[in-house]
Amino acid sequence: MRLAYVLSSAAKSQNPIKTLFHRHLSLAVSALPIMADSEEPLRRALAEKQAAVDAHAEVVRALKARPASAPAEIDAAVEALKALKVEAAAAARRLHAAVSRNGDGSTAGSREAFRQAVVNTLERRLFYIPSFKIYRGVAGLYDYGPPGCAVKSNVLAFWRQHFVLEENMLEVDCPCVTPEIVLKASGHVDKFTDLMVKDEKTGTCYRADHLLKDYCNEKLEKDRTLSAEKAAELKHILAVLDDLSADEVGAKIKEYGIAAPDTKNPLSDPYPFNLMFQTSIGPSGLSPGYMRPETAQGIFVNFKDLYYYNGNKLPFAAAQIGQAFRNEISPRQGLLRVREFTLAEIEHFVDPEDKTHPKFVDVSNLKFLMFPRKEQMAGESAKPMILGEAISKGTINNETLGYFIGRVYLFLACLGIDKDRLRFRQHLPNEMAHYAADCWDAEIECSYGWIECVGIADRSAYDLRAHSEKSGVALVAHEKFSESREVEVGCSSSQSLFFSIYSLLSELDSWVVWTASSEVLLSEVVYDYIEKSGVALVAHEKFSESREVEVGCSSSQSLFFSIYSLLSELDSWVVWTASSEVLLSEVVYDYIVKRTSIGKRYARTDEIGVPFAITVDSTNSVTIRERDSKEQIRVSIDEVAKVVKEVTDGQSTWADIMWRYPAHAASLVDEE
Repeated sequence: MRLAYVLSSAAKSQNPIKTLFHRHLSLAVSALPIMADSEEPLRRALAEKQAAVDAHAEVVRALKARPASAPAEIDAAVEALKALKVEAAAAARRLHAAVSRNGDGSTAGSREAFRQAVVNTLERRLFYIPSFKIYRGVAGLYDYGPPGCAVKSNVLAFWRQHFVLEENMLEVDCPCVTPEIVLKASGHVDKFTDLMVKDEKTGTCYRADHLLKDYCNEKLEKDRTLSAEKAAELKHILAVLDDLSADEVGAKIKEYGIAAPDTKNPLSDPYPFNLMFQTSIGPSGLSPGYMRPETAQGIFVNFKDLYYYNGNKLPFAAAQIGQAFRNEISPRQGLLRVREFTLAEIEHFVDPEDKTHPKFVDVSNLKFLMFPRKEQMAGESAKPMILGEAISKGTINNETLGYFIGRVYLFLACLGIDKDRLRFRQHLPNEMAHYAADCWDAEIECSYGWIECVGIADRSAYDLRAHSEKSGVALVAHEKFSESREVEVGCSSSQSLFFSIYSLLSELDSWVVWTASSEVLLSEVVYDYIEKSGVALVAHEKFSESREVEVGCSSSQSLFFSIYSLLSELDSWVVWTASSEVLLSEVVYDYIVKRTSIGKRYARTDEIGVPFAITVDSTNSVTIRERDSKEQIRVSIDEVAKVVKEVTDGQSTWADIMWRYPAHAASLVDEE
């Protein structure tokens, strides 16, 4: 099983499994609901109102053209036309609101405004900035500043603790530069592509599916005269976009008259563009290679040595954290789609005939939002399900897959992802590779909608077989049985040949011969976090959903991030001291030395997500201020380290601390 984490997110069409193994449109997708129930009546109502306006406008024109028409009759007809236009405008506004409104009630405009406020704050406080900024930057490349590095480091440290250490996994670190033959075997050289079009005059490149998707979304959101039938067609295209061939995408681009966004010039026909960065290994240039698009292949090619290291025993898991590279055609959505990112992956190898998991009972009672394919095809929404019941009903294919789904849920929940905005969606038949047994995505709802951040898939033994065939090295595991078995060793089209291994042959007594080679290729269940810009995803999702925004006049507007103590750059900041120096043992902290008011110092710590600010009142006591509630308590200087550590480690809540220590009333000066 593969478990891969990228702390940045990838759009659905960027899923490497989908890109590598393109499949044609299935009937299952065609059965998907095309339009929300509440939207179709609004479109029909608008069409009726508009038709009434057009018909009455003809009546007014006819009255004005007829000499015998009385002025009063014309005036009445004009007033009636105005009333119909008002009704049509109201219907158009209702439709626009229904189309553009998100599930939480926000509109596209408000989401965009909020998103921009978040991005501005993140860049201003140096969480991340565009790379090579003084040279106008390069799209899809970003630098992490001190707070961003701290958050990323904390996420990776927790990932390693939660998965690698607790699950006793084997961690490896493989090169970023990969020989061509390795990626040829995996399928990346031939099929790791996106469809691209070019501006026929300037040569500027665009993702073909992005242009088609943007056109459909814009028409659905802004064209108030769109008929219900046309809206259904556009929604159908969005539903099956990942499955359209190059010819089908090109035909739609021509049918809708889609041109280059910047110049309005005509576009070329779509053609596949390989997303890997190509290079050469050595000075001769005769050994081609690529910057790895994922870290998983380094684990697969080392399977034989890892299996030996593990005592020739199954199951076992191997993990890797490292950089991955994808030469995106048109990077966008900030950290959600970039060209270099940090990826964390796990490959869990398990006997294909025994996919039970000894620790499944630990997660079987977890209840969270699941979105099985049956509900998707019926047009229903995700609903809470108990993990154990999903396994027993066959919704999830096997226990090992279910166990890691549960572990992923716990990981994201511990990072502070809102459970109401986290769901696990099962792949539809057209999304799955032909060899996969079952696939699920962990999706997080943010200002861009539902974004896939984790992919969890039972991929059988596809990768090991591919590398075995290409390299000539058998990447297999041997299985020892307690008693002899009868097996098939060869066959032709007309007959089968069988033989039995008897206990009389002591050397072979405990081994079974599979496919005449004494070896059995065991399946790997692959869990893969698929996000396109590395550790940015979980951080991005946390920034975009866990925050408070106080919106007033521009001079007093503030935005701060409610980052869990687990992820915060610092446990606490000392914002003011009455003594010359104070040392807080066992607590990560820093001093703010700027000569500004205490309120501004508090605002600075709030803005970058620090959970506690400490004001040193004297040589004997300090005030601790909690970020989210802005409540303060007074603590002796000997206890401050213990109190902060107790809360940040999760031993006590802030409410517990407030009950134990006297509250301190902040003055207006303190908060200004």
